[in-house]
Amino acid sequence: MNKTLVFTATYNESENIEEFENELFKTSANIDLLVVDDNSPDKTYDLIKNFSNKNKNIFLIKREKKLGLNTAHILGYEYALKNNYEKFITLDADMSHNPKEVPKIIDLLDKSPFVIGSRYMRGGKNDMGPLRLFISFFGNSLIKILLKCEGTEFTTSYRGFNLKKLNNFHFNQIKAKGYSFFMNTVIKLNRMGIKSFEFPIHFKNRHHGKSKIPKIEILRTLLNVFILYFKKW
Repeated sequence: MNKTLVFTATYNESENIEEFENELFKTSANIDLLVVDDNSPDKTYDLIKNFSNKNKNIFLIKREKKLGLNTAHILGYEYALKNNYEKFITLDADMSHNPKEVPKIIDLLDKSPFVIGSRYMRGGKNDMGPLRLFISFFGNSLIKILLKCEGTEFTTSYRGFNLKKLNNFHFNQIKAKGYSFFMNTVIKLNRMGIKSFEFPIHFKNRHHGKSKIPKIEILRTLLNVFILYFKKW
């Protein structure tokens, strides 16, 4: 077994998952891959199952229905702890995150317990459309100002955790759902005195398929910023 577990959650990613898997293992990093699929009605599960039959470093968990990103990430984190992985890396399977950055995260986790790929720091790039880019940048800036968090990126899922250095932290401590889960994780660690180490990434639009982010989720995340501002958790 390798010491690093790469994790992704899938729902209807049949058009992207093969490219994702190929690019990830082209890096030649010593990794295992865990995919949690929420019973995708397309062929995502079947494709991953086929990959896992050919590659002993790919593991798959299929859930009975769509249960949300936060619970998928908690499940992945628990799997990493249970199987004694030292490093845990999360990213999206739609190719908006470049899998080729994984070796860099592995190296950075030797220096920092928590690593984030940032679209907004110097050197970072973002292919979002103007409206979505404005909302995302505004939300991240609001978190930094109101919640006094250090960094430029709080809402991405492209992150790495050194599990050996985070003994007092667990994903199940984060009660937020949906994309607020990612923001709350950064804030929780920040308040524990654990600052994120950021490195620049190029965030691209998904290669195929439609975004899974409903508009109400964006508003819910912004609302959560104000809730955290007025309430300690």
